[in-house]
Amino acid sequence: MRSQWQYLLQNLGEWQGSFTRFSPQAEFIEDTPTVVSLAGLNDNKTIRQIVRFLPSNRPAEEKVFEYSSLGKGVLFFENGAFSQGSIQLSPFAEFGAELGLIHGDRRLRLVQLFTPNGKLDKITLIREYLAGTTTPERPPLQVDDLVGKWQGEAVTIYPDWRSPDTYSTQLQIERLGSDRLAQQLTIYSTPENPYQISSTGKITGSLLYFEGSQPDRQMTQVMLLPDGASATCPQQVQLRQAFFLEVGWLVQPNLRQRLIRRYNDKGEWTSLTLVTERK
Repeated sequence: MRSQWQYLLQNLGEWQGSFTRFSPQAEFIEDTPTVVSLAGLNDNKTIRQIVRFLPSNRPAEEKVFEYSSLGKGVLFFENGAFSQGSIQLSPFAEFGAELGLIHGDRRLRLVQLFTPNGKLDKITLIREYLAGTTTPERPPLQVDDLVGKWQGEAVTIYPDWRSPDTYSTQLQIERLGSDRLAQQLTIYSTPENPYQISSTGKITGSLLYFEGSQPDRQMTQVMLLPDGASATCPQQVQLRQAFFLEVGWLVQPNLRQRLIRRYNDKGEWTSLTLVTERK
């Protein structure tokens, strides 16, 4: 098995794109063109990351980072998909995470940040392509893109380095009239005893609001975004209630990736799951 550091190397290159900020209500705030360069030094034992912000209304800004090890809050998958962020929800501290997916010569990243009192505060969508490539961006995600039966393969990895889990999933999404959705997720972690989660949602423009079945009753918000992306998270994170942060990416009409970062009811980061599903 290759190492986490080798998985990180799948992200090497010059990624051109933009950082797009949205409000918690899915309102566009600003878009800043960017160039993010990741280069290997010392036989790829060190990574130099240069982030250039190229706004049209103010001077360019550049940040340079070098690192030769990975922090406790980050995990990578074999294809380079990753998440980094808070490992513990704490009162009176900012909380959040970045989730990143790769497909061919394009990359999609999502940053979700919460205020010190746990309310969703900032959403940043980062759409990138490798310099010199021409793969087009996907259209903005629509509700009807999600409707149907999705058969998935999931891999879950853990920050405590236990062995990964691999299992099948099935996600069924259907419309209930013009402004309602129903979804049922079946997880086949054990073939003889599949686990099901059902919920119904309300469609409000580019936002979907789901209230799940037991044991998870919190309100979950799904934001439909450009480039076939979606951002899923609670409107409020708090202790004594498990929750997850998710990015979805419709890379083809019948092919979707989802990356899910889970926290338990103590606010501890417990796992990271990559789902690849086909309709």
